[in-house]
Amino acid sequence: MTKILVIDDERPIRSTLQEILEFEKFKVETAEDGAVGLEMILNNKYDLILCDIKMPKKDGMEVLEEAISKGIDVPFVMISGHGNIETAVEAIKKGAYDFIEKPLDLNRTLVTLRNALEKTDIVKEIKVLKRKVSNGKITDIIGESEAIMKIKQMIDKVAPTDARVLITGPNGAGKELVARQLHEKSERAKMPFIEVNCAAIPSELIESELFGHEKGAFTSAIKTREGKFELASGGSIFLDEIGDMSASAQAKVLRALQENKITRVGGDKEIKVDTRVFAATNKDLAKEIAEGNFREDLYHRLNVIPIHVPSLNDRKSDIPILADYFLEMICSDQGIPAKTISKDAYEALKEVNWTGNIRELRNIIERLIILCSDKISAEDVKLYANVK
Repeated sequence: MTKILVIDDERPIRSTLQEILEFEKFKVETAEDGAVGLEMILNNKYDLILCDIKMPKKDGMEVLEEAISKGIDVPFVMISGHGNIETAVEAIKKGAYDFIEKPLDLNRTLVTLRNALEKTDIVKEIKVLKRKVSNGKITDIIGESEAIMKIKQMIDKVAPTDARVLITGPNGAGKELVARQLHEKSERAKMPFIEVNCAAIPSELIESELFGHEKGAFTSAIKTREGKFELASGGSIFLDEIGDMSASAQAKVLRALQENKITRVGGDKEIKVDTRVFAATNKDLAKEIAEGNFREDLYHRLNVIPIHVPSLNDRKSDIPILADYFLEMICSDQGIPAKTISKDAYEALKEVNWTGNIRELRNIIERLIILCSDKISAEDVKLYANVK
């Protein structure tokens, strides 16, 4: 049921709005001033807020500004008996959906509320569709820890250039997100972003996957096929787990980086490509070079800009932000009523040894959403998160 908060210092208006909105099948809560209203907003989830502007203790504009500064993403409809064009414009500039003058026209009020809720639903649907179009892949880098802020700053500096980037860090830490952000903030953003998991492709097929093949090049090559480097031309290619690439493929990647040309398997024609390369690995490439498993010249070609993504255990201050992000995303995607996490549950999540990093945290949050009540507690975390 849609939940609306009415904040107004006039009891008759609160009571009238509550009665009418409940008749329209909305769930309604009320607050008698801005201070009480803001506290309710910060501690509960609402689908829409009707907020008077002139109130004691804290006026409506202050409530609006503080809610937005706290990251509350809920449509505000401002109401006032002292309305004028300047007030309306100021409210909307500060983030309100709309402005209604007193005395309230109930038909207009209901139309405004329904339009605000409809817009919110459309925005949510667009977010879900975007995730589905991108195969459910998250592209945001979530976190405010010092390490993550440094990575975001590095991305902002490096993305507009064509510099190659080598991204290191443990499995599940978010190396792919860094590569995606580099692409999306670059001038190549409208061109393809092609991913290749070098560890998932058999060594005998990796060259065909990267550079394509001509018809008849091998038994199953029934037609000519473009490789990932060609498909990414004009855009970016992300070579994930590059430390697992075969020696012969490494040699061809090195040539592609040196000359911006590739040759398909079974062909002799050189094909010019304009592809920006991001590479990632969870291996110590210096050690791999010493053991003869990775080419040192390729390493230096790739490692123009190094970015290290820390493990989740090294950035546990980000866990509450990440947990809230996954909570909202998963509930929205699966059509589950919104749930909340208690403060002691956040602390319990910080006690987990996150060997699987962000990927493991997402899985645990999904498990808690499915198995727990509306408010996830520390006991739930200890029961279902395999606290070590």
